[in-house]
Amino acid sequence: MLFCQLAHADSLREICNGLGCCLGKLVHLGIAKAPNKSTLSYANEHRPAKLYEDLFYTALKRFRDEEGLGLRKKKFRFKNKLLSLDSTTISLCLELFPWAKFRRAKGGVKAHVLLDHDDYLPSYVLITEAKRSDVKMADAFTLNPGSIVAMDRGYNDYALFGKWTAEEVYFVTRLKENAAYEVVEECAVPKDRNILSDQLIRFTGVQAQKDCPCLLRRVVVWDAVNQREIVLLTNLLAFGTTTIAAIYKDRWEIELFFKALKQNLKVKSFVGTSENALRIQIWTALIAILLLKWLHHLSKAKWSLSNLASMLRLNLFTYRDLRKWLDDPFETPPLIPETQQLTLELA
Repeated sequence: MLFCQLAHADSLREICNGLGCCLGKLVHLGIAKAPNKSTLSYANEHRPAKLYEDLFYTALKRFRDEEGLGLRKKKFRFKNKLLSLDSTTISLCLELFPWAKFRRAKGGVKAHVLLDHDDYLPSYVLITEAKRSDVKMADAFTLNPGSIVAMDRGYNDYALFGKWTAEEVYFVTRLKENAAYEVVEECAVPKDRNILSDQLIRFTGVQAQKDCPCLLRRVVVWDAVNQREIVLLTNLLAFGTTTIAAIYKDRWEIELFFKALKQNLKVKSFVGTSENALRIQIWTALIAILLLKWLHHLSKAKWSLSNLASMLRLNLFTYRDLRKWLDDPFETPPLIPETQQLTLELA
């Protein structure tokens, strides 16, 4: 399934035929014979997808423990864990995936992701049917006190805001346009910045006051690129307004993660139609993006992740020193591989 992801194989036949053409180069992986199409199909339907999920988290923990996967692009003064929460919908043909009914004539699944901004890789991933509400899935993620979660307007829920504030979990999101609130205090606005307003507010709706009785902060930011106002809502009362605006801007990294996943790996078309096969393919895509991010982190060549993915696909079964290839991918390879006879220590 990793071969399916990295080689962009479109079907079980392509996977099996592709592996069959490279048997001599797969012996070190324990693959002495390419699987039959029926065997791979049976495995995708019956082998638990939880195995691949556990493998992803195990590999992610090992990479983070070993060396780390790079530093946060945006430098912040605070030491709080910065996360972003969002989901991406994968559309499916309802005739082929009847179990994934989304709308009347459309199927789909959702990948709910909590992205860690220390290395821009997921802390948690939940795969559900597409009809699941984003805001209802927010409670499924375990958040430590002191964490800061950046999220879009789709996660507006007053009960969630009240619960997180009581647990000392902080959030930065967009305020609903029809939100009913009263201004408790007008705060000073920094000069020569893109901050238009800074207010302490309290919700005035009966149910909103019951769900979220605490004071919140309304920050209006001017987006010079799109020439519009962005109204932010947060429970970070001690942070500067420019820091709050920068936190929400860094939320865009989760959109870039979804873009990299969908552009470089096979998560739009699937080689199996059962729910287990689909989950396996999504989890192997996440394992593949982890490997690509790791190789991109190790490489000294200044190439994008998409270029690395495409070049790796063209060199999957060439005999090259991987670390040298990562630093200089266009170096002329040796015509005859050097023989390395290892000595067996018997003494």
